[in-house]
Amino acid sequence: MRILFVCVGNTCRSQMAEGWATHLGLDAASAGTHPGTEVAPNAVAVMAENGIDISGQVSSGLNGIETGDFDRIISMGCGVHCPTLSIDADWALDDPVGQSIDVYRKTRDAIGARVRALLNV
Repeated sequence: MRILFVCVGNTCRSQMAEGWATHLGLDAASAGTHPGTEVAPNAVAVMAENGIDISGQVSSGLNGIETGDFDRIISMGCGVHCPTLSIDADWALDDPVGQSIDVYRKTRDAIGARVRALLNV
């Protein structure tokens, strides 16, 4: 299964989802409708706590991504809307940007559970 995870900034949630999915053997990518400049250091740190290295991932936009190449496109939440993007599911996760490391951990764990559930579909 090939999955694209989309959020607004592509700095936290979608990056963690890509990391989880790749770690669990899925072909995954992530992008943002308004991408930031880097993956959030707290996202990198909390994923490393689970043995998943996302430090080499980069924040990117939807330009140049052939969305038709993906089996599923999942929005992380925060009102991701793009007229050319067919969203299969919206996980409606709160954005941890600017919050404590514990909020990042809770977000990481919620994403991990949802990615694991994809493997049972």
